Amino acid sequence: MGKCSGELQQERQEIFHNLYEGKIPKRVPIVAWVTVEFAIQYAGLDILKAQWNPGLLEDAFRKVADDFYSDIFPIRDAVRFPVFYQMLGAKNFVMGSNGFLQHPEISAMHSDEYEAFIKSPMDFILETILPRIYSALDTNPISRSLVMAKAYKAHCDTVGFLNGVIIPDLEREYGKYQAPLQSYAMTAVPMDFIADQLRGFKEISLDIRRKPKQLTEACEAVCDIMLKRGIPAHPSIYNYTFIPLHMPPYMRTRDYEKIFYPTFKRTIDGIAAAGGKSYLFLEQDWSRFLDSLYDLPENTILRFEYGDPKEIKKKLGERHIITGLYPLGLLQTGTKQQCVDKAKELIDILAPGGKYFFDFDKNIITVNSVNIDNLHAVLETYHTYGVY
Repeated sequence: MGKCSGELQQERQEIFHNLYEGKIPKRVPIVAWVTVEFAIQYAGLDILKAQWNPGLLEDAFRKVADDFYSDIFPIRDAVRFPVFYQMLGAKNFVMGSNGFLQHPEISAMHSDEYEAFIKSPMDFILETILPRIYSALDTNPISRSLVMAKAYKAHCDTVGFLNGVIIPDLEREYGKYQAPLQSYAMTAVPMDFIADQLRGFKEISLDIRRKPKQLTEACEAVCDIMLKRGIPAHPSIYNYTFIPLHMPPYMRTRDYEKIFYPTFKRTIDGIAAAGGKSYLFLEQDWSRFLDSLYDLPENTILRFEYGDPKEIKKKLGERHIITGLYPLGLLQTGTKQQCVDKAKELIDILAPGGKYFFDFDKNIITVNSVNIDNLHAVLETYHTYGVY
């Protein structure tokens, strides 16, 4: 006879509390997240219509939760919906014809504007950047205020409704892990913010070589803003601030050390000092920077996309919580046995001593990006084989 949702949730609370405290849990926690777009497709809904009608999503979320084993509720990134981006006239997030929001390359800050940004980054963002990124804000103050109010209401009706009402209710119903209330945040580290939202990848790559002093000063100027955004209302070691990291794999090591790392570490240290924990998604290959990651606050969550699991475990496994590294592509191209063997290999390498939970190297975005039978086999392997 299976456990009731209350018993399951109690078990999962204990597993994750042990993980986050640096203790060995009874088994490897399974974090099998999929995106909202995957859930829509998997439920057979129209991806364009469903993103404009959040009320349709609860049934899609239920179908995913019914069909895939996970210790957390398996929907990730319910944060971007077209309604408020369209109201704002967004140029940085644009709905594609395939129903997926795209993040096109933009450069909203000009190369000769670093001095103005450094002098007062928040004023510069509000007065110069936002009207350039969001065309509906490039108007008079009264109209701008009305647009912002409407967009904020739409954000609350989508993101707030799903993450604040629907998902917490489903977490309880399905007996999933629940973190303390208002203990989650999302931010960027300073240089990634400047690269992603202000300068764009091409221009920031030129700035690293042509304007290293100004870029460093800009990172320092915006650091407190990124830190403030990254501290939840109620920080807790039993949840985290999610931070995707982008630029270092495309930088020379000396530039990473001089420009990127100081304010990166200051941000992570600040979140820990406030009582929180950071979850870093280390995009691309961070093998060159493993030693620098060791010095981050203990039990920082490090999700790796690429890298040698043995080397990562050796250098970081005693201090930090490791996840990722399971190749999503294998679920599409490999046999079921190959997928199971890879799961066991990673458990054997990363699980000893604790401080490891399962997640893929990338997010599952589309139904056709994985073989569903292989996905079931991997989750079942972690559930049965990943026992301490």
